[in-house]
Amino acid sequence: MSAFDFDTLTVTDVSRTFGRRRALSRVSLQCTAGEVFGLLGPNGAGKSTLLAILATLLQPSSGDVRYGAIAARAAGARVRARLGLLGHELQLYPELTATENLRFFARLHGLDDVERRVGAALVSARLVERADDPISGFSRGMRQRLALERALLHEPRLLLLDEPFTGLDQTSAAALVGRLRALAGAGRLIVLATHDLDLVDGLVSRAAILRDGRLASVYDGHGSVRERYTQALAGSLPAESRV
Repeated sequence: MSAFDFDTLTVTDVSRTFGRRRALSRVSLQCTAGEVFGLLGPNGAGKSTLLAILATLLQPSSGDVRYGAIAARAAGARVRARLGLLGHELQLYPELTATENLRFFARLHGLDDVERRVGAALVSARLVERADDPISGFSRGMRQRLALERALLHEPRLLLLDEPFTGLDQTSAAALVGRLRALAGAGRLIVLATHDLDLVDGLVSRAAILRDGRLASVYDGHGSVRERYTQALAGSLPAESRV
C-alpha cells in the first residue's frame, strides 16, 4: 500500500481544449472523503473529459487539480496508486476467467494476499459460481460488476466511475448503490458520472451539473437532483445558485 494518502480532491479553474474545441472551461469543485460526488450533464457536457483529467489520463490545458495538498503534476505515480477507475472500457480480458482477470490485476498492482483479495472480490461481485468461466460468456452486467471489483482490488482512496449503471438490471443497480454507500461510509472518495438521475437521487451527497463544458450549477444535497438538473440545463436557476 502506498504511504501517500489524501482526503480531499480540489479542481480549480480547469479547462481542456482539443484543437479549437473547448471541452471544459474553468471548472472548479471540491470533493471530500466519505462522500459520493456526482458529475451530471448531457452527452458532450465534459463529464468523461473531467474524469480522465482526475484519473491523470489527460492533462488540463489550464487550471489545477490537487489530491489533498499535492498537485497532480507533482504527485505522479503516487496518486495513480491511490486511484480506481471504471470507465466505458472495462479493462478486462475476455479470454480469461473471472478469477484470472482479478488475479492478474492484483499482481499488476503488486498486492500481497492475492487469493484472499480475489476471493473477496468474487463474493462482492456475486460471481463465485462463475469464477472459473471465461468472461467472454458473461453479460454486460456481470462484466460491469467484475470490473468494479477489479478497480477496488488495491483499495484506492479515490474511485472514479463513468456510467457505472450501464447494463445493470434493477437488482444489480440497487446492489451497486448499496456498495457505493458502504464504500463512502468507509472513507472512500467517490466521483461518478451518470445520466441516471433516479438512481443517484439519494446516493450523491453533492453533484456538479455540467453544460457545454461549463459548471452550470452544484447540487448541494437538498431537494431533488432531477429538479435541480432540469433547472440548471434550462438556465432557470437564480443567479446565486449558479457557479
